[in-house]
Amino acid sequence: MQNNTKAKLKEKSLAFFFSEGISLKTWRDAGIIDREVALYNELSKRFKRIYFFTYGEKEDLKFQSYLADNITIVPKKYISRNLLYSLMLPFIHRKILRDVEILKTNQMYGAWSAVLTKLIYRKKLIIRTGYVLSINFAKEKPRNRIKKRIIKFIEMLSYKAADGIITTSQTNFGYVKKNYKPTGIHVLIPNYVQTEVFKPLNSIREKNSICFIGRLTKQKNLLALLEALKALPYSLSIIGSGQQEEQLKDLANKNGVKVNFLGNISNHELPKILNQHEIFILPSLWEGMPKTLLEAMACAMPVIGTRINGTKEVIEHGRNGILCNADSNSIREAIINLMEDEAMKKRLGENARKTIVENYSLDYLADKELKLMEGLL
Repeated sequence: MQNNTKAKLKEKSLAFFFSEGISLKTWRDAGIIDREVALYNELSKRFKRIYFFTYGEKEDLKFQSYLADNITIVPKKYISRNLLYSLMLPFIHRKILRDVEILKTNQMYGAWSAVLTKLIYRKKLIIRTGYVLSINFAKEKPRNRIKKRIIKFIEMLSYKAADGIITTSQTNFGYVKKNYKPTGIHVLIPNYVQTEVFKPLNSIREKNSICFIGRLTKQKNLLALLEALKALPYSLSIIGSGQQEEQLKDLANKNGVKVNFLGNISNHELPKILNQHEIFILPSLWEGMPKTLLEAMACAMPVIGTRINGTKEVIEHGRNGILCNADSNSIREAIINLMEDEAMKKRLGENARKTIVENYSLDYLADKELKLMEGLL
């Protein structure tokens, strides 16, 4: 029966809906295109065709070289405004969407395009989110109650329409189950790592070096990290960009902290950089399922993360990483204790790699997603 279902899947097509306003160029400019397309290159081996509905215009077509031959880029056309285009997308691309069997979203923002397509053409719909939009929005803009209600309404409609649901963390899984009571098949599939790319290398790690990768925003709690490093003999490499960059540079200078701001770097260049550092740190105030943490652990790095949902699902304190609180004193203590214990660094790094290979590899999680899709048929 299972082999017969797999054979049927090979005859089917998948429509993948990008988040509103996001394009392949967006992914390329952020340095994450290799990572983001890896899953679909893997899934393409089992589908007749996969369609990428992006918010880039014709310039997105030049990124075809990143994709398998049976993945087709469908760029935005006719309408310049992203919101209006997202509502009209099911009609503009009706010739394609009538013939696909499965629809899948990337995040909740813009998922309404897929929901409308499901309602119009009666296709199977998978709502996938890397994070719960209503949770993140409430943390970032707690006073904007009207937009929060709109977001929760969008989530409610999306989960009600979904035949399949993918959440990436146990916390998010429980939140969706409790608040929306979806009737579709609901599975927990965490973010994946290309473990053949992110792995230990024979590199010399710079002594007393720390690495962070992520957006330079309030969520990542980098101001507390720079306070924690004040007067310590450690250097910090920050990879990423964001609205706090200038503020962080000013604080680093004020506190005398040696910080290298490296900007956005291509995802496949990160293993080399990670392997040049002694420790990876993610001091966030909140997370969904942090990809950069998983990738650092895959490189057998000893990691420090804050004791928050998402991060604490991955890090088992004292076995494959260190958990601390989000205040600067707790972060400081965790860094010092780990830096001064060579045996612990080695043990945590080895266990971190083992955790990722066994539970977060691309092949393993792609297979879980395919089983969900097979189940919908």
